Amino acid sequence: MIGALRTPEQQTVTVFGGSGFLGRYVVSRLAERGYRVLVPTRQPNLANFLPLGKVGQINPIHANLRNEDSVAHAVARADHVVNLVGILQETGRQHFDTLQAKAPAMIARLAKKAVSFTHVSAIGADANSESAYARTKAEGEAALLEARPDAVILRPSLMFGPGDSAFNRFGTLARMLPVLPLPGAETRFQPVYAGDVAEAVVRAVDGAAPGGRVYELGGPEIRTMRQMMEFVFEVTERKRVILPVPNNLARTMGSALGTLDWLTLGLIPDELVTTRDQAILLETDNVVSEAALREGRTLQGLGLAPTTIEAIVPAYLLRFRKTGQFDLKRNAKQTTPDLLAPRSGGAGSDFHPERASGPAIGQQASR
Repeated sequence: MIGALRTPEQQTVTVFGGSGFLGRYVVSRLAERGYRVLVPTRQPNLANFLPLGKVGQINPIHANLRNEDSVAHAVARADHVVNLVGILQETGRQHFDTLQAKAPAMIARLAKKAVSFTHVSAIGADANSESAYARTKAEGEAALLEARPDAVILRPSLMFGPGDSAFNRFGTLARMLPVLPLPGAETRFQPVYAGDVAEAVVRAVDGAAPGGRVYELGGPEIRTMRQMMEFVFEVTERKRVILPVPNNLARTMGSALGTLDWLTLGLIPDELVTTRDQAILLETDNVVSEAALREGRTLQGLGLAPTTIEAIVPAYLLRFRKTGQFDLKRNAKQTTPDLLAPRSGGAGSDFHPERASGPAIGQQASR
């Protein structure tokens, strides 16, 4: 006998990593669909930047992935579990092995078997990679599928959107430095809008994405790191010199910067720090594979049309222009309509007083 179907309003989604960059998009989209959302976080009192939703719809709760009891409490009432947790750099007690390799399977083990499980990983996850980030991402996927063969795994490429750590970082560097050393200048990426990734997560929660599959999510265009940086220069109207950094030198610089950042307790601005692990990541293309395209394991396969960077990025990069978004010359508008002007403003002014419904400014009406 088929049980009664429940609406999203009657279902609860627990979103680990819901207070992060992608998480805010995911929580917002889930709330729009009507789901009740729990957001486990180490500091619920600081999660006041989350979308509001309806009264009582979105609730931050205390949980720590290093404490299984708190995780078990977070998933106890869940009908769906979403894991977005990931880090690009190890800091303090936040380690790749704990958060990326072990946490996904641990969360799945503690959740009820009846719940759906959606996990966001990353294009480039590779068990044989020299990069600890890429390697632990792959280990986390493998352990999760062993615990939950029906899990949906989403691998996005470089994500963009207001608040991102990619184009905002490029804009900051362009404002700070006349010459930009650029590791992986010719490495290819397929930038994907965080809102599109969030929509893919919601479709997985809705049951529209078959489980047990790994989806690769990329935007409509492939661009090199150099091309993305040049796009930032164009939008911010800055002229800068790009200095490509060879791979071996980038690794050495990454080791030095990572060590210096650790010794100074993180006082070096994040925009200036590229660790050795990140330098290794920048040696490999980050694009949707031919197999994923062929098998429909993409945004398009989920029925989504990817958003271009031109449609989103310029709006939040304007602040990096020399005069910001408040350029008086750029935004100045002619206050006197051409039809009412007393004299021509030039060949391109479209001066046609004969078409006006009244006298020109400063002139009296004829009697």
